[in-house]
Amino acid sequence: MTDIRNAVLGRPAIWIAAIALVLGLLFLGQRGIWDPDEGRYTNVALNMLDSGDWLNPRRNEEVGHWTKPPLTYWAIASSVAVFGPNPWAARLPSAVSFLLCAWLVWRMGRRIAPGSEAPAALAYATMLLPIGAAGLITTDFILAACSTLAIHGFVQARFGSAHPRWWLATMWAGFALAFLTKGPPALLPMLALLAYDLVMPGRQMHRLFQWSGLLVFALLALPWYVAVVLNNPGLFHYFIGDEVVNRVTTNEFARHGEWYGWAAIYVPTLLVGTLPWTMTLLRWARTLPASVRRWWREPQARATDAPWLLLALWVLVPLLVFCIARSRMPLYILPLFAPLALLVGMQRTREGRPLPRLRWIGAWVVLLLGVQFAAGLWPTHKDAAKWADAIRERNGGPVHEVVFVEDMARYGMHLHLGTGTHIEKIALAPLPQSPFNRVYDELLEQELAEHEAGSVWICKLATWPAIRARIEAAGYVVDPLPPYRDRAVFRVHPPAG
Repeated sequence: MTDIRNAVLGRPAIWIAAIALVLGLLFLGQRGIWDPDEGRYTNVALNMLDSGDWLNPRRNEEVGHWTKPPLTYWAIASSVAVFGPNPWAARLPSAVSFLLCAWLVWRMGRRIAPGSEAPAALAYATMLLPIGAAGLITTDFILAACSTLAIHGFVQARFGSAHPRWWLATMWAGFALAFLTKGPPALLPMLALLAYDLVMPGRQMHRLFQWSGLLVFALLALPWYVAVVLNNPGLFHYFIGDEVVNRVTTNEFARHGEWYGWAAIYVPTLLVGTLPWTMTLLRWARTLPASVRRWWREPQARATDAPWLLLALWVLVPLLVFCIARSRMPLYILPLFAPLALLVGMQRTREGRPLPRLRWIGAWVVLLLGVQFAAGLWPTHKDAAKWADAIRERNGGPVHEVVFVEDMARYGMHLHLGTGTHIEKIALAPLPQSPFNRVYDELLEQELAEHEAGSVWICKLATWPAIRARIEAAGYVVDPLPPYRDRAVFRVHPPAG
């Protein structure tokens, strides 16, 4: 037994991989889908499966959903198609992205600073923000995996691997997949690579912009955009105007656009999200001003410190853009945690610090697992599984459609009520809205005129008397069901005869 233990401890790749697998997968399906974000992404993916239309993202069969490109929806839909309609399958793409990033960090650490790969990969596998994001359904971890794959190709090409042109082609493939995940903002890391190439002395071979790489990017990234833009007049303007320009220059989306918003969001995210490795990064940050002065004055220092310079630019250039942009959320900087983990590995190697003792790592892993387990037990109104159980019980059978009237739509119920279920959001009066990002799907009278059987309606208890009176005034019969939480639940039947 002692020999086995020593063999495992002597091969850190084994136990680091085991830690990543346990933290990434163990409690992946313990809780239901949480609305609004998890429900929204899952709902669009399931609509692709239901309809067979994998080209056009849809909120339901009548309304498109164009706020994000399709790669996240494709990944979720593919996972659900293979493993069935359950939360574990819906979250699997995020967890696989986490595992892929940890593996790529190991490979990059071994390439740019041999000996730093184990602490770097361990840091990524145990940092608080990546662990938390691995269990969430968002675009951010798939984006992080794609952009990390792209930088991995650049690192392999620049730091001595054979076949640099092939590796640069993989870089462009990674950026193409990132572009299919979140559009133009996904290319922010390329600014760091361009800056690195600009300041490195004597860089003449294997430039970033080569025809083969650009061809790979065009073939992978552009066909979907071309197809949907041609089929949906005005969509190109929406992509550029609303989803790029307005997010950068305005607070239209109410995402901490105040002048101090960058500090309120990104400072705590970096300090807390990098635990338990924050102090290592702060020690690196204290040396950064002196390093920058040396790199500025001495071209040879830039060549000598090339790995440090690349990682600093990979963190600082996108972070500067995120701080300037007026749409700010903690997960926006998730792609920066790969270079932060690499900096942890290199800093600890430079300081001569070994890997932490296994009992301390074990205690941290147990704490993280406890937090994940507790999150699954947390009684929250966001849990779509609880909503689905309550609606199914009140309806006394299968539910084919859930209609929310002047209320937040619980799109996560689509997974828990079964594929083929439609979730709709309707309004009582017309509101200004973009055809590509609609506030509501239909007006009340339009929904009533469809006479859809098997529908359950939901509204806030505060608005229930007025909504009931309006439906009955239109000649329809309202069948109240027991309320759930602070919501009225009811069915609507067409007029007799």
